[in-house]
Amino acid sequence: MGNRVVVTGLGIVSPLGLDVPSTWQGLVSGRSGVDYITLFDPEPLETRFAAEVKNFHPTQYLEHKEARRSDRFVHFAVAASLEAVKQAGLKIDASNAEEIGVIIGAGFGGLNILLSQFQVLLEKGPDRISPFLTPMMISDMAAGLVAILLGAKGPNFCITSSCASGSDAIGVSFEIISRGDAQAMIAGGTEAQINPLTVAAFNAARAISTRNHEPQKASRPFDAERDGFVLAEGAAILILESLPFAIKRGAPILAEVVGYGATGDAYHITQPAEGAEGGARAMRIALKKAGLEPREIDYINAHGTSTPLNDKHETIALKTVFGDDACRIPVSSTKSMLGHLLGAAGAIEAVICVLTIQHGIIPPTINLTHPDPECDLDYVPNVARQAKVDVTLTNSFGFGGHNSTLILRRYTET
Repeated sequence: MGNRVVVTGLGIVSPLGLDVPSTWQGLVSGRSGVDYITLFDPEPLETRFAAEVKNFHPTQYLEHKEARRSDRFVHFAVAASLEAVKQAGLKIDASNAEEIGVIIGAGFGGLNILLSQFQVLLEKGPDRISPFLTPMMISDMAAGLVAILLGAKGPNFCITSSCASGSDAIGVSFEIISRGDAQAMIAGGTEAQINPLTVAAFNAARAISTRNHEPQKASRPFDAERDGFVLAEGAAILILESLPFAIKRGAPILAEVVGYGATGDAYHITQPAEGAEGGARAMRIALKKAGLEPREIDYINAHGTSTPLNDKHETIALKTVFGDDACRIPVSSTKSMLGHLLGAAGAIEAVICVLTIQHGIIPPTINLTHPDPECDLDYVPNVARQAKVDVTLTNSFGFGGHNSTLILRRYTET
């Protein structure tokens, strides 16, 4: 048995708010964070809406010079990390810096700065390229800058596993603490990919919704009229600590991480494996590590992207793992309100699981008005539900066949 790993702090930057309380309020009220794109002119594109982070000013979290030298995905990660560290009351100094690490997942990294600097190259030539392009562009810079700002000298890297990146960052951090290689980890995911190239690329792949006439209703997981996911941006961070470390410093214990499963489909670059066997294996691995039976899960936060294939296959995987209990356990997709945060999706959904345990409220799956007959579980349609939730499971599945499952439960001393 390794160290028990607890959650002591949470941070969020999302399309529903710039912190945890505002995001949570938006979720339980069933509010959509999706609207028409304002970050650039989307008129030439097939899809002209997304779930943007609004009214975000990086200089509220970083000095002006540092903000100019870092990409939007890094800004989000810094803001969420500062909120999480503050809630945890985590003070990093010479006595503990080497025992505290940072892992922040990202699917794309600084694509925005890459696009703008490529335009500079074309229009003004190579001599005008910013010397900060490389550090602004690379995916690991979110973890790097957070560590620099906070002084965390433990394990530090970025995990990129497409839409499972944030979940894997938390899972790997959980394992690092469990085996004693760190006492605390700042873990999560970040993404900022609402730009013309990304939207056009997902349009070309027929992956995102084109419901331009009613964007707030475009993300509709498990609904028969779903036509693709909705691109979103933001970040989410959890402070994970070994139980003895958290108790010694009197940290607030919000939940416990008890299981993590990661698998690969080895099947297709975008489609889930037949029968969703990879996702089912990830859930079974997480349950086994947690020492739990499927019937002990009280709530499932689904990957639930609102794409035709994912929602059907995830439903199959849940039935495979949970059997008769699959119809009893509430399942919801918060992507119906937040959109799909790509590399940050798994992290924000892990935070939501902690909040569900804390508040006893299950967020709904909104826009579920025409249930798909092939998706026939209890998806908590349209209205939040009060329930005592002790154990949660959350899934993240990514392009390339990456499957990641986390299990979090209410903390008890035994």
